[in-house]
Amino acid sequence: MEKIRVGFALCGSFCMLRKTLEQLPRLTGSGFDIIPIMSETAYNTDTRFGAAGEFRRILTETTGKEIIRTVAQAEPIGPKKLLDLLIIAPCTGNTLGKLAGGITDTAVTMAAKAHLRNKRPLLIAVSTNDALSASAKNIGVLLNTKNVFFVPMKQDDPENKETSLVADMSLLLPASLAALEGRQLQPVLQQ
Repeated sequence: MEKIRVGFALCGSFCMLRKTLEQLPRLTGSGFDIIPIMSETAYNTDTRFGAAGEFRRILTETTGKEIIRTVAQAEPIGPKKLLDLLIIAPCTGNTLGKLAGGITDTAVTMAAKAHLRNKRPLLIAVSTNDALSASAKNIGVLLNTKNVFFVPMKQDDPENKETSLVADMSLLLPASLAALEGRQLQPVLQQ
């Protein structure tokens, strides 16, 4: 049986990078052949949540592949039909806006554009403090876009960050399997 080819794209929601990368062994252990992709910001930025080099090391060691990190490197994903599924996790509000608006100026947005042209599933794991305010319209657009699916999400701190949503990364594998079947894992919004 041929492995399922999955693009695993990380954006700069730095507080969620470690939690997201913890899911990689579950994906590879389920027979996914992971192709790592990072936005230029995630690839290059050290923060209080960790050094960019550490996250790059985890990605390359777990997948055994070099990271796609430029628009030029991501462009062949479409014409060569390199992926069966593309996961953007974590997906920032900035990237949500670009995807909803058709803006292709990062490795991640180019990977998404190139992948979607093949009518294959894109799975988004939201992580943004403005999901229930400025980014809400972009989530709405993407929820209504063919071949785009979401990892179920919830408010992470309703008292202190009332407009923030984060994907439940523990559901990354079941959401991936559902997306490969062309269906949205439910419920999209959790309590």
